[in-house]
Amino acid sequence: MASENAVVIKRIKKSEHAAHHSGAWKVAYADFVTAMMAFFLLMWLINTTTPEQKRGIADYFAPQSIAQTVSGSGGVLGGTVLGDDSAHAGGAQSVMQKQSPPSPKANTRSLASGQTQGGASASSTSSTNLRSSQDGDFDRAAEAIHQAVQDNPDIANLSHEVITEKTPQGLRIQLVDQDGRPMFQQGSSEPMPYTRKLLAAVGGIIASLPNRVSIAGHTAGNDAAATGGNWELSAARANQARALLQAGGLSSDRIYEVAGKAGSEPLLPEDPSASANRRLSILLMKEAPPAPTNTGL
Repeated sequence: MASENAVVIKRIKKSEHAAHHSGAWKVAYADFVTAMMAFFLLMWLINTTTPEQKRGIADYFAPQSIAQTVSGSGGVLGGTVLGDDSAHAGGAQSVMQKQSPPSPKANTRSLASGQTQGGASASSTSSTNLRSSQDGDFDRAAEAIHQAVQDNPDIANLSHEVITEKTPQGLRIQLVDQDGRPMFQQGSSEPMPYTRKLLAAVGGIIASLPNRVSIAGHTAGNDAAATGGNWELSAARANQARALLQAGGLSSDRIYEVAGKAGSEPLLPEDPSASANRRLSILLMKEAPPAPTNTGL
């Protein structure tokens, strides 16, 4: 008769197959997610890089130690053969190009083509470099002008009346009237004392650049000059600005144009009588790249 207090031990045998694969799917899934992240990151980088950056990346990974050639089978060596010392060089193998010498006519055509393409490429590169250099100069000049105004306690409160912007023509610097704080005396070409200091500061900055300068005066629609109309008044103010810029260091041979625009180009067209339409416009002109020289043999 079995005892009522007998202990029963039940052994459960685990499946080796289930134990082996219980966590494998997690590793595979993690690898899949990592690969997808890398893929989408690559797609994003390709979409945001410029063609020049793509070419730079391609050049970085291009094999530079192998000469490029159009002959041969097109494999890794690209028509090149290993040198005689390669079998005993201990891994430091030289690469020599093996191809037939070009004909004299092919040489002539290649030289002529190289001159034309090289000249066009050099001209394009020079033009691009000049534009990039001028844009950088304009950015630095605009920053220096605002900094010079803010650092001068006599004209620091005029910082909001100085507007700088890059345009297809160059860097435009505008000195704009505000209500109760004009750049010139009413109906006159006599500048205010702070206008003289402001133009001297601007002249000192733009004098450091080689670009020519165009100066224009603008009046509001309701202005009236004591000695003439708005055309005469705006021209006289532009000429006064020229003199003050030269006093600030700008040489006379840099002056390209001094013009009076009257109210023909209002800053606020919807309000021709607004004070902001009275302004001086100083354009630091974007210079064209030098014409390429044709040097034939």
